[in-house]
Amino acid sequence: MSALAKVQTEGAKALEALIKEGMSMQRKTQSAAEEKINEASSKMSNMATDISSRASGQWDKLESIFEDRVAKALNKLGVPSAKDISALVARVEELNKSVQKMSAKATAKKPVRPAANKPAAKKVAKSATKRATSAV
Repeated sequence: MSALAKVQTEGAKALEALIKEGMSMQRKTQSAAEEKINEASSKMSNMATDISSRASGQWDKLESIFEDRVAKALNKLGVPSAKDISALVARVEELNKSVQKMSAKATAKKPVRPAANKPAAKKVAKSATKRATSAV
């Protein structure tokens, strides 16, 4: 029995050693797997960002081409651009200022008519109306 007890004791110790070694191997394997997963995840994230930025650049180019073509078509149809309208608004404002200056100068130089002329004109008009009604 002592041989059997010795084998059981050593077997139990060997089994515990194998269990410890298995646990150690599992931790190492799990750690390595997590590192690989993190590395792969990082690479995929970088690739997605790169693809996204390339796609965004392509959309910007496409949008620019579309805007240019629309602007050319509108120009051919005679539709003014925003730049043309801004220039026109600025020119109208300049002209308004010039007209206001000219009208201010004209009213300052305009001579004042005497008030006596107005009643005389009314008397002439009244006498003309009396003659016209008496002739009828």
